[in-house]
Amino acid sequence: MFALCRDLRVWRLVQKSKFLGVACYHVREGVYGFKPRPLASDEHSLQLTYTQEELNNRLKYANIVQLVDAFRTHGHKLANLDPLGLQPIRPVPELNLGLYGVTDGDSTLVPTLGIISGTDSQMSVSDLVQKLSHLYCGSLAVEFQHLPTQEERSWFADKFETREQQQISDDRKASLAKLLLRCQAFDQFVGTKFSNVKRYSGEGGESMMGCFEQIFRNCADYDVQKVIMCMPHRGRLNFLTCLLNFPPVIIFRKMKGLTEIPEGAKAAGDVLSHLYTSVDLSYEGRQVHVSLIPNPSHLEANNPVAAGKARSKLQTLKKGSYSPETNSKPGDGVLCLQVHGDASFTGQGVVAETFCFAEAPHFETGGSVHVIVNNQIGFTTERGEGRSSLYCSDIAKVNSYPVIHANGDLPEDVIRAASLAMEYRQKFRRDVLIDLVCFRRWGHNEMDEPSFTQPIMYSRISSRSSVPDLYKQALLSQGVCDEAELQENVRQWNLQLAENLDQVTSFQVPPFHLQSGWSSLVQAQDTITVWDTGAALELLKYVGARSVTVPDSLNVHPTIKKSHLERRVQKLVEGEGLDWATAEALAMGSLLHQGYNVRISGQDVGRGTFSHRHCMIVDQKTDDIYIPLNNLSSSQTAFLEVANSALSEEGVLGFEYGMSIDDHNTLVLWEAQFGDFFNAAQTIIDTYVSCGELKWLLQSGLVLLLPHGMDGAGPEHSSCRVERFLQQCDSKEDQVDGDNVNIQIVNPTTPAQYFHLLRRQMVRNYRKPLVVAAPKGILRLPAATSSLSDMLPGTHFQPVLPDPLVSASDVTRLVFCSGKHFYTLVTEREKRGLSNVAFIRLESLCPFPVMELQNVLHQFPKVKEFVWSQEEHRNMGAWTFVSPRFLNLIGCQLKYAGREVSGTPATGVDTVHRQEIEHIMEQTFSSADNKRAS
Repeated sequence: MFALCRDLRVWRLVQKSKFLGVACYHVREGVYGFKPRPLASDEHSLQLTYTQEELNNRLKYANIVQLVDAFRTHGHKLANLDPLGLQPIRPVPELNLGLYGVTDGDSTLVPTLGIISGTDSQMSVSDLVQKLSHLYCGSLAVEFQHLPTQEERSWFADKFETREQQQISDDRKASLAKLLLRCQAFDQFVGTKFSNVKRYSGEGGESMMGCFEQIFRNCADYDVQKVIMCMPHRGRLNFLTCLLNFPPVIIFRKMKGLTEIPEGAKAAGDVLSHLYTSVDLSYEGRQVHVSLIPNPSHLEANNPVAAGKARSKLQTLKKGSYSPETNSKPGDGVLCLQVHGDASFTGQGVVAETFCFAEAPHFETGGSVHVIVNNQIGFTTERGEGRSSLYCSDIAKVNSYPVIHANGDLPEDVIRAASLAMEYRQKFRRDVLIDLVCFRRWGHNEMDEPSFTQPIMYSRISSRSSVPDLYKQALLSQGVCDEAELQENVRQWNLQLAENLDQVTSFQVPPFHLQSGWSSLVQAQDTITVWDTGAALELLKYVGARSVTVPDSLNVHPTIKKSHLERRVQKLVEGEGLDWATAEALAMGSLLHQGYNVRISGQDVGRGTFSHRHCMIVDQKTDDIYIPLNNLSSSQTAFLEVANSALSEEGVLGFEYGMSIDDHNTLVLWEAQFGDFFNAAQTIIDTYVSCGELKWLLQSGLVLLLPHGMDGAGPEHSSCRVERFLQQCDSKEDQVDGDNVNIQIVNPTTPAQYFHLLRRQMVRNYRKPLVVAAPKGILRLPAATSSLSDMLPGTHFQPVLPDPLVSASDVTRLVFCSGKHFYTLVTEREKRGLSNVAFIRLESLCPFPVMELQNVLHQFPKVKEFVWSQEEHRNMGAWTFVSPRFLNLIGCQLKYAGREVSGTPATGVDTVHRQEIEHIMEQTFSSADNKRAS
């Protein structure tokens, strides 16, 4: 076990010091999934950066230093970045030479050491101005003066000012030209053969292919073995075929209306522009594995998913934050490459969310490289209407990330930008952004007429040559390439495309799901399986005790010590009265013992929103933290990662989904602070969680814990909107469900049930997302406890729980319910003194437990009345889901007892809340009371 996980070391934070890139985290040596970056102090940055001679030059020629800084800061505003020449370049007052006491043509010699990078030791002011204009106001521009440290700013200036010393070989230029021409040929081929198909071509932005290829080449040079990519639709098909070796025949099959799903696999498939792949590429004999994740039509939603998958790769490889090596760096061996559209990058809030936690503990991936394919237009919305900022990339500066602007008409500048971005990322392990300014030759898709709304732009586009043709002509004029060779390259590619087109009807799509590390899993079947998820008594007691064992040196809060640590040990000794948090710890600990990693993420999950979990104990004198479950034994190989997240839902849930689809041996849980907080992540649920397997054959065992209950909290913080998930599931009203439902939805009422649910997620031979309507009020309810005997071998999750407090022969009214409402009903039954009412709990809503319910009905021969009682409103909760299923599959007509229809989940008035509860009780018990009286 890692020393950083096993040993607790007290660390007092040093004043005026900070971590580079991440906030101070309360563990010096780290915890599982977090290793602190080196400390830095800005107080000594100048002395570390400049020699005495350089400092002297900067002091003596302070006006020249200011001039250079002005170009470094504002030069991009005069840069020639627009290949269409439509964007006006306005004067930049900050670059007025008079402000710095110099004039154009000034022949005064000034030293360059410590002022500007380059080979000349001195130059005239006039030459210096000319050089600065060439460097910072050309077709490649940068924004880096906002970087957080002097070291980064100096490094970036030096690299950018000496970039032309790094020559591009003729062979590399020829290779680049061939790639761009193949990209163009693909679009022309598809445009001819499938003229009525929306393909979202790469025409106008072909130089992005050179950018991606350069990044892959750099990955090979830097020993980055894994690249996780996300990418929108624009140019995606070009990228798949021209760089990732994706079979064109599969694309052509989709264009002809055929499926991309392998025979025998159960899936609905997705649209053409969402295809994905995973491939090994080779550069100079070095392998780079590139995984392009599937994208939904909700642009930018794939950003956190890609970041999460990249993070999971680091865990699998034991790199970066998961490495036992002391000299490891964030992002070692793994790169997240995020490709964006200009309009979506600016407009979608998930971009800012993903940036927010890019360097946060338990989320950092060592820096993502971002590429904006900047078409200078959205669907039909131009940049002046689509954003308030100068550049679409400006959001990156919120986190002080550098931005490199490149003119897409100049492919060599684009690959220089890619090289610079990769070098920065590897050096500082922070995000970096490339703004690739290009254009879109057609409309939003090839069926649109863009001149309806942008006549001037598209008049200019239609009258100009393509980027590949311009680059080809430039190389031919330089004598770098042979035209016949370039033509032969395109001819061979067209032959290959034609051959693939001929194979469309005979081609069998090979299996691409459940490969490699997932080969031990299967797709869930249309029957229900039961899994023994119990654990040995000795293991449960040991894990339970270790879950509250802390070093003697740890200063534990007195309340935590008494109510959490000591109380849990007492309950374990008794074997009874185990609460929710204990059951969770037993499930997690037993899974860790079996070699499964566990990750729980969300706002405040270390303590738990309701102060019940405390899986992360905080020293009361040092703020240091300790995670007991990561200290089960000295030979421990699997660990718990506790990720207290940023105040984000869409971004964080997308990140956790990305982790879940990468490694099936990690139990990934996301807990909402309150159940309804998932609504800010609805896009991730709609486009990934609920349908990822149906669209792309990607299995996910992600668990959503959504605290739920109508306890007077008001419209928010009450309901987890379980009806939304029930509406999204593919359970059928008139057929028996199997394991192959798209999502599982449960509302458990006992800690043991929760224990089995968590273990079942990993024990089964398939993965399905699990939505848990989690408890709030019953987390510590004495009636809602379990015993160790409920968790022993031979036990399992029960989709339906009977009523243990009544005799079946006395029951005339059978009330079905779900979740913590059961305990309210039991209390009311005791108050009324009834023995003829039984409560049956539906612990599983989807899959709907038909067989178990039928078995229950057979046990109550005298029942004449069947009621569904819920605390939610009639148009919410499970009523509209269970009612037709009881009727069609159980043969039982239910009466409704619950709140009336409402447009809000709960009232904000306490007296009304209590009146509603009384009304629900009357509906549930009234006729039973009458029968007792008679």
